[in-house]
Amino acid sequence: MATKRTILLGVTGSIAAYKAGDIASKLKKLGHEVFCVMTRDATHFITPLTLQTLSQHPVTIDLFEEGEGDWRPSHLQLADTADLLVIAPATANVIAKLAHGIADDALSTIALALRAEAKVLIAPAMNGKMWLHLATQTNVKLLQSRSVEFIGPDQGMLACGYEGIGRLWDIEKIVERIQKLLS
Repeated sequence: MATKRTILLGVTGSIAAYKAGDIASKLKKLGHEVFCVMTRDATHFITPLTLQTLSQHPVTIDLFEEGEGDWRPSHLQLADTADLLVIAPATANVIAKLAHGIADDALSTIALALRAEAKVLIAPAMNGKMWLHLATQTNVKLLQSRSVEFIGPDQGMLACGYEGIGRLWDIEKIVERIQKLLS
C-alpha cells in the first residue's frame, strides 16, 4: 500500500453492525488508520471494545468525549483528519439525518463537520420496506447529489425474516470500493 489514509468507520444500529469488525480489521491490515464512531443503537449489536481492539483506537460514541492531549473536541479532530467516512451499516435513520443536516450524535455531527476534501461512502442495511420507502429513496438521491457514494444494499434473506433487498453489501466489495475511493 502506497499511502496510509485515515478512515472513519461509522457504525449504526443495524443487525449488520457486527460486520463492521471485519471491515475495521481488513482496513487495518491494508495499513490504514481506522477510527470507529458508533451510534448508541449500534452498541446493542456490537461492543465498542471489539471495534477498539480491531482498530487499535478508542471508539467514539459520545459527542462530548474529550480528545487526547488536544484542545479540540474529539469529534472535530476526527472530522478534520479523515480522508474518508464510511458508514457501514447505515440505517434509514442515519441516512435521513445526513440528508437533512441533523447533527444530534457523534456520527452525524462528524459527518456534518467533515473537511470538504473527505469522501463519504454509505453502505445501507435495513428492512427492504424501509429501503424502498419514498422517504429513504429521496434522502439517498439528495445525498448522491452532494457526491455521497452508496454501495448496496444487496438482495437476500434479511435478519427480519423477509427475503429481498436490504442486506449489507459484501464486505470484500466494500473494502475494494474504499480502496478505489482512496486511490
